[in-house]
Amino acid sequence: MPDQPSYLNFDNGKYAWKPDIDYREHPDQYRVGKGEQGVLICEPYKSEIGQYWRFKTEAIAKESSLKIYEIFSAYLADGDFVGADMARKYLQMGFTRARRYANYKGGKKYDQENNYRQLEKGTGDDEKARAAAVFFSSWKKAEANEHYARLKKQWKHERG
Repeated sequence: MPDQPSYLNFDNGKYAWKPDIDYREHPDQYRVGKGEQGVLICEPYKSEIGQYWRFKTEAIAKESSLKIYEIFSAYLADGDFVGADMARKYLQMGFTRARRYANYKGGKKYDQENNYRQLEKGTGDDEKARAAAVFFSSWKKAEANEHYARLKKQWKHERG
C-alpha cells in the first residue's frame, strides 16, 4: 500500500547506522545517506546535539537552531565532518518535524486504527509552521556553507 509509512516494513539489519558504534572513534563507519538518516542513532553526536533540538514555538526554534548551527560551525572548525553532518541533519529534522505538526494535528500523518490511512492535511498548528521556517533557514545556511559542501561531496565520493 503506497500511502503506508515506511517504518512499517523497516529492516534494522540493513540500516547503515548502528547504535553500538562510536562514530567519533570510528568515523569511517559513518555514511551521509539521505536526508536525516541516522540522526537519532549516531553517538556521541546524538547526545551532544539532540539535547538542544526543540521546535515547540517559533522562539524556542530560534534558540534551538542558533545553538545547533553554532555546534555545526564548531564541528567544522575542528575538522569533524561527521559532527557537522549530524548537526545539519538536526537542523533539517527541525524543519521536517515542525512541518509535520504544522500540517497535521498532533503531528500524526497516518491513522493507525484505519489501516494507516493518511489523515487530512491542513489541520495542524500555525506556530509550528513559523518554527519550521526558522529551522529551514538554518538548515539551508548549513547546506550552503562552502567548507561543509566540499567536505560532504568528498565524503560521499570516498565513503558513501
